[in-house]
Amino acid sequence: MASVSTYLNFSRNTEEAFTFYKSVFGGEFFGDGIMRFRDMPPQEGMPPLSEEDQDLVVHVELKILGGHSLMGSDSPWDMGFNLSQGNNVHINLQVDTRAETDRLFHALSQDGEVTMPMEDQFWGDYFGSCVDKFGVQWMFNCPEKA
Repeated sequence: MASVSTYLNFSRNTEEAFTFYKSVFGGEFFGDGIMRFRDMPPQEGMPPLSEEDQDLVVHVELKILGGHSLMGSDSPWDMGFNLSQGNNVHINLQVDTRAETDRLFHALSQDGEVTMPMEDQFWGDYFGSCVDKFGVQWMFNCPEKA
């Protein structure tokens, strides 16, 4: 079922932030809980991870008000990310079909910037991201297989 969620990026304190959000909203982390970079299979072109970076959060999800999902990950500068207040929030669209995902991706990225082209990912989803012409950051996830 299609849904919209909010995705937050932090430099190195995602676990601290989400532990705080959990104390405010209650509930438990979704799925397998906090996923770490060490749990991720090697990716082509990804720089080697230091021992410290392997413990950072690659993904966490917490259901908050009305079933809205708050998701997040660490995005430290030494891994090639350049975060600042304002560029660390994405609107995440969980779309039911690849056709609709592609339609939305192309429409929202027109006259904007594709930050990650739509591709199959190791976690099983068809994923991509862009910044629209107004500077809003979008992420697209589709579980439908090709």
